[in-house]
Amino acid sequence: MRKYFGTDGIRGLVGNFPITPDFALRLGYAAGVVLGKHGDRPSVIIGKDTRLSGYLFESSLEAGLSYAGVDVYMAGPIPTPAIAYLANTLTLSAGIVISASHNPYMDNGIKFFSGKGTKLPDDIELEIEAVLDQKMVKAENLGKVVRLEDAQGRYIEFCKNTFNRGLNLKGMTIVLDCANGATYKVAPSVFRELGASVIPIACEPDGLNINRACGSTHPNSVIAAVLKHKADLGIALDGDGDRVLFVDKSGNQYDGDKILYIILRSYLAQNKEIPGIVGTVMTNLGLEHKLAQMNIELIRTKVGDRYILEELERRSWSLGGEASGHILCLDSHTTGDGIISALQVLAAVKILGLSLDKIIDYVDYQQVMINVKLEDGSPNWQQRSESIIKEAQAALGADGRLVVRASGTEPLVRVMVEAKDEAMADSWAHKIATVVKG
Repeated sequence: MRKYFGTDGIRGLVGNFPITPDFALRLGYAAGVVLGKHGDRPSVIIGKDTRLSGYLFESSLEAGLSYAGVDVYMAGPIPTPAIAYLANTLTLSAGIVISASHNPYMDNGIKFFSGKGTKLPDDIELEIEAVLDQKMVKAENLGKVVRLEDAQGRYIEFCKNTFNRGLNLKGMTIVLDCANGATYKVAPSVFRELGASVIPIACEPDGLNINRACGSTHPNSVIAAVLKHKADLGIALDGDGDRVLFVDKSGNQYDGDKILYIILRSYLAQNKEIPGIVGTVMTNLGLEHKLAQMNIELIRTKVGDRYILEELERRSWSLGGEASGHILCLDSHTTGDGIISALQVLAAVKILGLSLDKIIDYVDYQQVMINVKLEDGSPNWQQRSESIIKEAQAALGADGRLVVRASGTEPLVRVMVEAKDEAMADSWAHKIATVVKG
């Protein structure tokens, strides 16, 4: 059941856990029953991205929640982090997002936020799971359903207010790739209202083209547009708007690691105290070594923004993220937000007076990643690869690193080897992958 409360909202039709309209109905009812136990009459906001199946699950969740006596606000297509913000600012019981993030249109999933705009507490998730298979009993008073007409406008103003006062984006030409997803309306408005000249691409969703050859997972589109229009830079968001990557005027890409570093340099220039940042096991070793030179600690977690958030909260730190472009700036928002992260990068360009390529003053280590498909789903890959992994670690020493881990959603083992020398990284990655495959 935990799969339906995933850290990135791509659960559901991914893997062996299909979400159906019937399941969404029961999930909405179960959530409503549990939320009703933890306060007065509960209220929830539902948002979604642009994929066609969102209509089915939206209606089913709405019916289940209202049958359990929950008042429901419908926000329509809107970025995932907007629901976290609205749940908090409207003092609601929870927020629900229907989205499969960066996945193709045929996938979908359901993600919950607490009323504070943070992840739903584990004990609440377990309570909802326990109620899922119970018989549905109509509440004494059915919940009301209201369309929140100004949801997008509220979120646009919220994003703009995270941009440094006294700064604007006048004179800057930006290519903005919205992945035909949830940001297609709000993101262009945010950057235009701050003064930028915006060239939007992939802003015409039809329910089937979300993330198709566009967005942060397919950067060739934004690279081509930046070069064609001679723009100052390009920004690519993913389907639900919680991830971002950048492209400079020469077409060079800037992933989440570099985005974290750019924001860090901006924070330090503003005399913000940053004792450390939180990354994952996939964070580039080049960044770690650069941070060490700056006496800034890097803490690594498992892959997933959930783990980054937990570590940031435990340490009372504000900045963390993944190479995929999921960045958390907890001084601005309670969750990862692609638009807000992009604004922090643009603020850095203004504050530091440097282009993106000049801000990055360290060199990435070469990373080679191989996905090994386990045809038989055999768990013995760990035992048979133990020796080769130890051999690789010894050969790489302090100038390299490797991560070998099973995927959480697919029958894959992900092999990543990092070294200063690309040939060395490539050689060891293929040796390990061959042994893992068996």
